[in-house]
Amino acid sequence: MTRMHELLEKYPVGKVSYLTSSLMSPVYQVTASAPVNIACIKYWGKRDTTLILPTNSSLSVTLSQDNLRSTTTSRSSSSFEKTRLWLNGVEEVIKPGARLDRCLAELRRMRKENVEDKDPSVPKLSTWNLHIASYNNFPTAAGLASSASGFAALTASVAALYGLNAFPQHPSSSYSPPADASQLSLIARQGSGSACRSLFGGFVAWEMGKDSNGRDSLAIQVAPESHWPSLHALICVVNSGKKGTSSTAGMQETVLTSELLKSRIKDVVPSRMSSITQAILAKDFDSFAKITMQDSNQFHAVCLDTFPPIFYLNDVSRAIIAIITELNRVSVEATGHLVAAYTFDAGPNAVIYTESENIKTIIQLLLNYFPIDFAASPFNDSFQLFGVGHPSAAPFPKGFNENVSRVWEKDSIKGLIHTKIGDGPRVLGEEESLLNVEGIPKTLA
Repeated sequence: MTRMHELLEKYPVGKVSYLTSSLMSPVYQVTASAPVNIACIKYWGKRDTTLILPTNSSLSVTLSQDNLRSTTTSRSSSSFEKTRLWLNGVEEVIKPGARLDRCLAELRRMRKENVEDKDPSVPKLSTWNLHIASYNNFPTAAGLASSASGFAALTASVAALYGLNAFPQHPSSSYSPPADASQLSLIARQGSGSACRSLFGGFVAWEMGKDSNGRDSLAIQVAPESHWPSLHALICVVNSGKKGTSSTAGMQETVLTSELLKSRIKDVVPSRMSSITQAILAKDFDSFAKITMQDSNQFHAVCLDTFPPIFYLNDVSRAIIAIITELNRVSVEATGHLVAAYTFDAGPNAVIYTESENIKTIIQLLLNYFPIDFAASPFNDSFQLFGVGHPSAAPFPKGFNENVSRVWEKDSIKGLIHTKIGDGPRVLGEEESLLNVEGIPKTLA
């Protein structure tokens, strides 16, 4: 056993920093996780591409980290020769002046000004290099906002390492976000716009702001995850590969060419932000569902209005829309209420919001049209909806028009993920560190 291994066993790396012997350099480390968020009012278009300032405000739902999350370990040492980053085990180039470099520079500035300048006795972590490893437990670049959770996890991890925040280690129903989370969202935003919303749990608004310096373009929590615990989400993974047109490139083409976007920014989004906030606070699912679906539809209409047009939905996506629309029709006829809300980000994967009592019905309905090989793509039935065995199709609801879609080939939907509303970033224990004692990802050791 090397001296390094002996020291790490005696002084484990975790939430609390540790020091090695006088013969070795000090090492500090924090591991944090952050959630995926899915927007109900979409962000699409920047008025400043460097600071990532949006053309309109947006609002999202934070999904549970028990199912979807990014985890990041950040380690600081005076012995590191340069700052390095690994994403899912692959080392990435940190380009000077690019998004990641700017985020780290801002976090270092805050460390120096808020901690080191006020207490000269603390380690000068702002001057040391970092080793950062990040891992997503879901497909990257597949329309599931992996960049949002990834940059949020990185921001939370480095901020905790630098002593800049108070993200919890053991979240509870009484947890409130740290007072500085909105300020940290200013940094996460510069990595990936939607990342600012992943610094909170529950329902989160990203206020577009007006200042050209971006100091008022930040995220705020509209309501915590405990506010509406019965609201659940079903993700239909239609395609887990990379998108044909990236969000970054696509949205700027829209800004340059879409007349519809101008109307959306001025005439539509402000009133929808107000209306959906009221619906969330009142737990009014009908209003929430209608606004969510309308905004998803208009977002993709704006993509079609772009020249040349951008296509994120595919035939499977449109079939899901038709099925949910028909389900809502028969539900309104029978009960007077909507039962589900679809939404699609910049990709073909559907997210369906519904009250928890309806999730089983929706899964069984979809399986009538989209047979899934659950042996190859297991369904994590963490809510115990189906007991022993895989989910299976069930008879159609009364009055449902079965002809709204054809039956698709097996695995047209690659998998289903059932989740709920979740909390914001968490600081994790040392056992979840992604780096080994040499500061290299464990997956590469």
